[in-house]
Amino acid sequence: MSAQQLVDGSEHSLRRFLQTLPPVDQVGANERAAMLATRSIKTSSKKWAIDMAISMVDLTTLEGADTPGKVRALCSKAVRPDPRDLTVPHVGAVCVYNDMVGIARAHLDSIGGESVPVAAVSTAFPSGRASREVKIRDTKDAIELGASEIDMVIDRGAFLSGRIGEVYEEIVAIKAICGDKAHLKVILETGELVTLDNVRKASYLAMVAGADFIKTSTGKVTPAATAPVVLVMLEAVRDYFATTGNRIGVKPAGGIRTTKDAIKQLVLVNEIAGPEWLDPSLFRIGASALLNDLLMQRMKMATGRYSSSNYVTVD
Repeated sequence: MSAQQLVDGSEHSLRRFLQTLPPVDQVGANERAAMLATRSIKTSSKKWAIDMAISMVDLTTLEGADTPGKVRALCSKAVRPDPRDLTVPHVGAVCVYNDMVGIARAHLDSIGGESVPVAAVSTAFPSGRASREVKIRDTKDAIELGASEIDMVIDRGAFLSGRIGEVYEEIVAIKAICGDKAHLKVILETGELVTLDNVRKASYLAMVAGADFIKTSTGKVTPAATAPVVLVMLEAVRDYFATTGNRIGVKPAGGIRTTKDAIKQLVLVNEIAGPEWLDPSLFRIGASALLNDLLMQRMKMATGRYSSSNYVTVD
């Protein structure tokens, strides 16, 4: 079944479709997420898990004080996270503001990082409060500068006001601009959606509108990528695939800082969505400081001791 068979794009069909979704058992979701958080992995699997997590990192800098030099340094780290160990995989993407996309793309290409995509936060990130014309121009600019992934934010005010048709139409419009030039990651900003029921509804709304990924957060609002929220989103992509045959990716972002945090995410993916999602094409982690901890834990496994934090570059 296709998305077009689920909804025809009208406000009526969207409401009717979202009303068919079962309510989230919040207590059950919290308890299952807490239970899965206690799972551990075998030592023999830990290196695989660390390398997988590295390959899933969207290495991110989204600060007003970002400079071309900082972005180039981040890109160098994205391609060779540990220059002394070329077996470390490159990250999933580099995520920056629009004005840094061209700088990032040019530097990645100059150092052998052609396979590392540049993701641009778009559509009036992080608030999403701008006219559709501005959001469309924002997206077009990013793609023209070399972004092959667009992280768009939904208008949470419109969603919470019940104007779901507006949210749907905006995602459809941005997806049309992305076409086959860029993957579209739709940021729900789950910390502002209040309930897990809203998280489920927003996840499905984004998927039927054409999202390639659904993303928890901008990283600018707390709470961000909580385990129950990620669990609900993983259930949504799993069930959407069962209905449509279309696999949608998930990207938690915000608050994932340690190797332990990252491995908990991989456990959630495996247990909820399934092992097919344990791939950078279907799961990413938006982070900045996380990569350093992953590298230090990897060194510990190789040498039996923790290296100084000076061994890794500061992001």
